[in-house]
Amino acid sequence: MKNQNNNSALYTLIIVFFFWGFIAASQGVFIPFCKTYFSIDQFQSQLVEFAFYGAYYIGALILFIWSSQSGKDVLNNWGYKRGIIYGLIISAVGALIMFPSVNGAEFGQTQVFYYVLIVLFIIGLGFSLQQTAANPFVISLGDPATGPNRLNLAGGINSFGTTIGPLLIAFIIFGSAPLSGAELNELIKTGGIQLSTIQLLYLGVAGMFLAVAIFFYVSKNLPDARTQDSFEPAAKAKNILILLTVIMIVCFGLIFYSYTEGFDLISGEELENSRLILSLISLIAVFVLIYYAYNKGKANPDGWGALQYPQLGLGMLGIFTYVGVEVTIQSNLGELLKNVSDVVNNLNPLGLEVMSDSQIAKYISLYWGGLMIGRWTGSITVFNPSENIKKILLCVVPFLAFGVIIAVNQISGNPITSNEILIFSLIIFIQIIGFYLAKDNAIKTMKIFSLFGVIAMLIGVLATGKVALFAFLTGGLFCSIMWPCIFSLSINGIGKYTSQGSSFLIMMILGGAIIPPVQGKLADIFTIQDSYWVAVLCFAFLLMYSFLTQKILAKQNLL
Repeated sequence: MKNQNNNSALYTLIIVFFFWGFIAASQGVFIPFCKTYFSIDQFQSQLVEFAFYGAYYIGALILFIWSSQSGKDVLNNWGYKRGIIYGLIISAVGALIMFPSVNGAEFGQTQVFYYVLIVLFIIGLGFSLQQTAANPFVISLGDPATGPNRLNLAGGINSFGTTIGPLLIAFIIFGSAPLSGAELNELIKTGGIQLSTIQLLYLGVAGMFLAVAIFFYVSKNLPDARTQDSFEPAAKAKNILILLTVIMIVCFGLIFYSYTEGFDLISGEELENSRLILSLISLIAVFVLIYYAYNKGKANPDGWGALQYPQLGLGMLGIFTYVGVEVTIQSNLGELLKNVSDVVNNLNPLGLEVMSDSQIAKYISLYWGGLMIGRWTGSITVFNPSENIKKILLCVVPFLAFGVIIAVNQISGNPITSNEILIFSLIIFIQIIGFYLAKDNAIKTMKIFSLFGVIAMLIGVLATGKVALFAFLTGGLFCSIMWPCIFSLSINGIGKYTSQGSSFLIMMILGGAIIPPVQGKLADIFTIQDSYWVAVLCFAFLLMYSFLTQKILAKQNLL
């Protein structure tokens, strides 16, 4: 497809980005609810993210193997438009299955929780196909140099979904009445809050997926969009990915089995440590195998496909880590805020008053809203403003986005206090400085915001009170701009392997499946606040990634 400014197609396409954000962010409220309703531990609750984001990996892998076996790029043969439609239909089927899966489920029925995981896995499979098609599609709708800006615009719409998702889900499940954690737990245990609300919600979601699929099918603004690139099977890359899949299946299969009734081989501390070790093995396997492919592909490109390019291999690890840290910060945040560490004074580990499931929705919304602020700001260049106007917009747009977040929370009955507005405004100002320093340069952006992320997470781990809470919340602001930077840097200069490389990158959304459970298990063994050292390490790796990628692309004269 020729590169052209096709704004109408772009605006039509970004509708699906909204749904990804809405569903993904809702997990921040849904996870602690599941923990209470199904009587599960923190690690088990993070399996929600494992099922959802693991499906991204499996879906992209299936598509790659299918293409390898057929000798042609299946998605390219369909066209990006049809790929998105098929993905929407798969997600709709998953959402419909939620109704019979939880029908009649009562408090404490842990086995039903695994049916929920299956549903989320199917929805994630559909999202995987949508993402694999939509991201290169967005880049193809104009000048490749401004591709990251278009992805930021799409990401901004995605983040609007993430902002309202937690609030709407909290309202649907818990209602509008302000209830304490004890009151909510009692309602759940006595049947005052049931999964029937979830059934109706997902029926509505299924209807929306189907409606958008029909809209895409009849839309004349959205071309099919195909590349002219030939497909190469990349057998060595396929074998590495299959090996990684086998390792994950074995590790998490054993973990799932350890939670089944009658499992009594080991118990207590030894059992918890074994679960942690298995989780870490799957995490380490990703880095070891991708690094192996990274080195082998450089030395001998035959059979490695897109992985012969070091920027792509490194980018896969970058996407894995970025998605992992973005998801794990918020998915463990709810339990951090509602966990009782001081029974006498009813305080959570941060030294704040223990919050209920409905009360934490505001902070989950604020976290994801931070991503919206950054992505709206990062998308300014899409509209080609003059330099003077651009400087003004860099100051105005972040606070305009913040105003939307404040308004949405006010309408939902979860108002952000004046002190919280002031604190977050100061952090937004820091982000604006970061944008000015980065000057639309992807490498500089990664360096600056990764460093900000490291500092924020260290403050969150070492401090207490609102200082620690807002340090964790800033993770959304500093993650906001990373996806388009990593994605565009990773496929820079890989030519005919762009489509395949995009598929490999989508697979690495796997980070959202593995890193949150690892943090969840560390939280079970140590403390939830201490488990956020995981986030510190993730941002530190992303900082290292930016320096390594700069070196690689400079060597290829691509900078």
